[in-house]
Amino acid sequence: MITIVLIDDHFMVRDGIRAILEDEKEQYGVVGEASNGEEGINLIKSLQPDIAICDIRMPEMSGIEMVQQFKLLNLKTKTIMLSMHDSDEYILQSINAGADGYLLKGSSKEEFLKALAIISRGEKYFSGDVSSILIRKIKGDGFQSNEWDEEDVDFNKSFKIKNQNPFDLTKRENQILRLAISGMTNKDIALELDISKRTTEVHRFNLMKKMDVKNVLELSNKAREYGMIP
Repeated sequence: MITIVLIDDHFMVRDGIRAILEDEKEQYGVVGEASNGEEGINLIKSLQPDIAICDIRMPEMSGIEMVQQFKLLNLKTKTIMLSMHDSDEYILQSINAGADGYLLKGSSKEEFLKALAIISRGEKYFSGDVSSILIRKIKGDGFQSNEWDEEDVDFNKSFKIKNQNPFDLTKRENQILRLAISGMTNKDIALELDISKRTTEVHRFNLMKKMDVKNVLELSNKAREYGMIP
């Protein structure tokens, strides 16, 4: 089950989201709620949920400030910004802070669940209305970011991040990723890295599980898709 915390200063919003997720309780579970950013930070540090759904404007600490704190504290919880606002400023601030998604509060139930599914896989999701704003900023206003590769963006599905570590691979797993893709066997990799074959097998198993692939071909394709290899 994917664990979720709700962080919004409006009870009715939290109640509405909880009701949606109650219908999907085999897949998602709300494990905690907070009404402001500071409470949210403490809750996430304590519960370490998979996903936090955060209002962008809250007392004490905004959703954007919360996401910035997540990164400073190295918290692994993924974040979805939920907002009434589709302004360029809020959207771009959320991206720069490191949010994994941005949804408008008027989004449909279907889009909300779609976003959860995509973000839980380690990808990014921005709603269609938000995507159109980002396209305009990239193409029309000269928005620049080293993080996004315009050619590889599918705005209706997710943002694919280049040159990052979207699957939280360890240094050793990254090494094995590259060696495995080059065609080396577990025995060859063990010799190359001066570790046991068994250790290599364990790292390789964890690597394949994190990236949700079954063979080297899938591994290579997915690593290339996410810009992890040339």
